[in-house]
Amino acid sequence: MKKLDKKTHLKTISKKIFNIYLIYIFIFSILIFAIHKPKEKQYGEFTNLNESSIEASGQDRVVLVEERTDAYLTRLNIVGNAKNSLDISYYFLSDGVSTETFLGGILDAADRGIEVRILLDGLFHNLRGDLGDTIYTFKEHPNIQLKLYEPFNFFTPWAWNNRLHDKFIIADSEIAIIGGRNIGDKYFLQDSTEIELVDDRDVLIFNDNPSNNDNSVIYKMEKYYNDLWNYDYSKPSVKKMTNKRKNRGQEFGEKLRDRFNSFEDENPEILNGVDWYNETIPTKNIDFVHNPIGRLNTDPNCLKELLRLGSNAEDSIFVQSPYIIPSRNMRNKLNMYDIDLEKVNILTNSFALSPNPLAVSGYANHRNKIIDSKIKLYEFQGEESLHTKTYVFDNNISVIGSFNFDHRSSYINTESMVIIHSEDFTEQLKDTISVDINGSLQVGEDYNYIYDESVDEKNMSLIKKSLITMLSKVVFFIEYLL
Repeated sequence: MKKLDKKTHLKTISKKIFNIYLIYIFIFSILIFAIHKPKEKQYGEFTNLNESSIEASGQDRVVLVEERTDAYLTRLNIVGNAKNSLDISYYFLSDGVSTETFLGGILDAADRGIEVRILLDGLFHNLRGDLGDTIYTFKEHPNIQLKLYEPFNFFTPWAWNNRLHDKFIIADSEIAIIGGRNIGDKYFLQDSTEIELVDDRDVLIFNDNPSNNDNSVIYKMEKYYNDLWNYDYSKPSVKKMTNKRKNRGQEFGEKLRDRFNSFEDENPEILNGVDWYNETIPTKNIDFVHNPIGRLNTDPNCLKELLRLGSNAEDSIFVQSPYIIPSRNMRNKLNMYDIDLEKVNILTNSFALSPNPLAVSGYANHRNKIIDSKIKLYEFQGEESLHTKTYVFDNNISVIGSFNFDHRSSYINTESMVIIHSEDFTEQLKDTISVDINGSLQVGEDYNYIYDESVDEKNMSLIKKSLITMLSKVVFFIEYLL
């Protein structure tokens, strides 16, 4: 009887502790973000908007990377031709052939003596399951360092929401690629019947004068990467290597090498050196903007720079984001800038196409208000969803990076983007954007689609429609986390 009472007593105590912990989580992982106000510094202008003061041609050149296959092969080429160093930052890696080949390319570069640093988000890196032994493979290599940004800590729920969302690679202080793509088959495969593919966009930057790095945007990207790398909560991926882990790492390393060698044997021309000068076009200047590194709500640098660019636009503003969720704080910030909303065109995913139920439910709460504000709103109806983050101002400024137009990208995540001053590049970018627009339907003043005989409306299942309706009521109260 006493044993039974003791057991019951322990269950009661455990239940109380668990309930207290749930309350602790609610307060410090959810409620605190509604209360905490970011410390906003005096905003320094990242971008010189006085075109007459900008040189006719800067030392950074660019090429648009649009197609999925091109994005994959370009990354492999950058890694395969690195001479001294590789700095890599991504939100997550999904399992698949392209990811294993990419990781094999990194291992091959390290075998050649290249110093490699890899920084991944500490929660969503996905180095688990089939990719789990990657950690041990890289840990054992003398030329590879792998860190995780804000890995899970049971006792610090206030850090769970601050995620690393940057997506870029820097090679030798000479080449960088930045955009919205993570690493995985759905971002790189041209066709697939097994997974849902997504369309995205990157830009490759070539520093034409690496001996004078200070004047290249890549120098600024490197400085930011170093700040991320040296952040107090960017931690080594594994602390202790047992013999079992070493063996698993060696075995998986051989698998990755075999995967990359097979790719190289089948596609020897892909890894040939590229004359990036002739493959790129000149720019007047490129600026680099990023959010602060830290916990809780942070100063919305990227949002403020986009709003400043918008307030200076003379003719047109284009926004392309997979999610459009203008939170109260974002709207308050918008009201501080003199932006003519009738100049704004927005392209995002349709309800039927969006793969993110929470995000599209947040968008549903703002869709009608966007139309009422006289913004022209287009919703994509294609075969693949859009994951693209692109902003264009007039005919001369283009912005590409990881920044979604939502509260999370504005105030919570690390985000980065490049601002490209180039009429030629902007013209090319607008041509590719027009393809997406031509596959979209405009939302009319009655909140229904304007008929276009050349575009078929994507059908949404009753289950998804019901789910969005239900979730939109819930996310209304937590849009500051979306």
